[in-house]
Amino acid sequence: MARGNNSLVEPVDLSGLESLMEDLGGAAEEAVRPAAQAGIQVLYDAVKSNVAAIPRVSGNLASAIYQVYSQANSGPALATYHVSWNASKAPHGGLVEYGHWQRYLIVRTKKGPRPAVRPEMQGKPKPRRRASQAEKDAYYVPRPGGPVYVPGKAFMRRAMTSFGAASNASAAVLFEALEKVK
Repeated sequence: MARGNNSLVEPVDLSGLESLMEDLGGAAEEAVRPAAQAGIQVLYDAVKSNVAAIPRVSGNLASAIYQVYSQANSGPALATYHVSWNASKAPHGGLVEYGHWQRYLIVRTKKGPRPAVRPEMQGKPKPRRRASQAEKDAYYVPRPGGPVYVPGKAFMRRAMTSFGAASNASAAVLFEALEKVK
């Protein structure tokens, strides 16, 4: 199963629904995708709500949250959806979710918060992404008082507390399909 770096995987035991799926017969396959979508919508809404509660700097993270149906991981009786953030729109999503160390003085620019560059380094190319710590320290202005840890605000992981509601939403769609078959 393909998983991105931003993925959160939570296995679900749906063995109790197997007998229901057998009762539904052919209608079960038609109900799988709407049921999965109903459940993932609850999780997606929880993630969006969690992100909205975080103080905004640029708003990129809120607009980067998505849900998508995964054809590669789905089949006739299995529907897989992904909820995550678009890392190219909001590369800082992982820093917000898990926390990070802030080593350098931060300045606000039109493009958002950026590390302050030493005056003698103005106009020179910034260090590459995998540069040594010494190269970065020579380029950026260190924080007065040393590095500080910025704790994470778990917007994805906290959404998993809504998992019971998501399961109930999926079950409601399946029961609705069962009522149509009877």
